Amino acid sequence: MSADYKTGGTVTLTEEQILALHQKLRDMRHDVNGRLANIVAAAELMRLRPDQSVAERLKLLLEQPHKAAESVAEFSKAFESTLGLTRG
Repeated sequence: MSADYKTGGTVTLTEEQILALHQKLRDMRHDVNGRLANIVAAAELMRLRPDQSVAERLKLLLEQPHKAAESVAEFSKAFESTLGLTRG
């Protein structure tokens, strides 16, 4: 995969850029963990109370992977932009 990307050479980041990337990584991790918790909670509720609105819970379950993937993609875009990575 590393052969798919190129930089303009040596990459130097400021402390502010490193901290900004770290914050974006933390935000992404928090978002993905929240999505996974939603999946587990909805599945557990479906198991414990199968008579309650299964359709609504399924809707919630089905939204979570897409939203988690969006969060990872947003971080990847910011990471690549900050490091000046381009597909080569």
